[in-house]
Amino acid sequence: MIEPKLRMKQLIALVITIVMLFAACVWSVTSGEYHMSVNTFFKTLFGQCEYTDSLILLDFRLPRMLITILAGAALSMSGAMMQSVTNNPLAEPGILGINAGSGFLIALFLVIGHVNADNFIYVLPILSIIGGILTATIIFYFSYTKEKGITPASMVLVGVGLSAALSGGSLTAMSKFDRDQSEFMATWLAGNIWGDDWSFVSALIPWLIVIIPFLFTKANILNILNTNAQIAQGLGINVRRERMVILFTAVALSSAAVAVSGAISFIGLMGPHIAKTIVGPRHQLFMPLAIFIGAFLLVFSDSLGQVILQPSGIPAGIVVALIGAPYFLYLMYRTKSF
Repeated sequence: MIEPKLRMKQLIALVITIVMLFAACVWSVTSGEYHMSVNTFFKTLFGQCEYTDSLILLDFRLPRMLITILAGAALSMSGAMMQSVTNNPLAEPGILGINAGSGFLIALFLVIGHVNADNFIYVLPILSIIGGILTATIIFYFSYTKEKGITPASMVLVGVGLSAALSGGSLTAMSKFDRDQSEFMATWLAGNIWGDDWSFVSALIPWLIVIIPFLFTKANILNILNTNAQIAQGLGINVRRERMVILFTAVALSSAAVAVSGAISFIGLMGPHIAKTIVGPRHQLFMPLAIFIGAFLLVFSDSLGQVILQPSGIPAGIVVALIGAPYFLYLMYRTKSF
């Protein structure tokens, strides 16, 4: 049983975070090169608007905002699962190089197939998931030892090295790209939200609808695993199998997200840690909060990036990195991982 005080604390935190997310969403769709007032935004939602406002809001800004919300939520959830399963507070898809593996396989697909990404929107998440899972397998293979298992330091070091190699491979593949392919890959690597129409939303939503509820069903198992693996075995839990299933499901979730949003790092690091600081480490409490915190962080970062240096703006991935990198160094120092 969860104490009523903790439930109330979670509820208050969720309400505050949802309000902040809503405010960030309104800022996202009303700011930019074409300014739209808040009043015009609400009128447009109810069909009381001019054609230009309707076109910009409904065809461009709303799908981009939804992609940002979904990607932020998915990355935060994925980071939470990776940290719990590996017992590594620094685990995160971008830091471990899983995003780089997704991008590398997408780059290979574009080179070998001589195709443009816009024509294969629904294929990209599948390719991204395959690339992410292969990368995760390599990381865990090279960071595992019989004596110590997988340590946080070895996992991060292998991940960072592999990320650099795969990112270099993606840049090398770009030498064979045409102009459209090069623009797509440069946008993707910079962490710029490139999915800006409804087809990208429909390409991502099915993965989240299936994966996120599945991970919520594993909350009790994760609580037990984080307490003691021997207790988990005594309760009949196949520890190795559960860890592998949850881990690779989390990799699939983050890979699907970055396929349509770009290479975004640090959301999966900050979201879960902030949520745990507020409501504690119990998964039923912090997982829902982590989802909304991740969504808020990415929407806010994307909106801030669009406002700075108009009209080109700054990619959301760079804004998130400016916030997340110091936080990563702080966590590294606090956990004494190196």
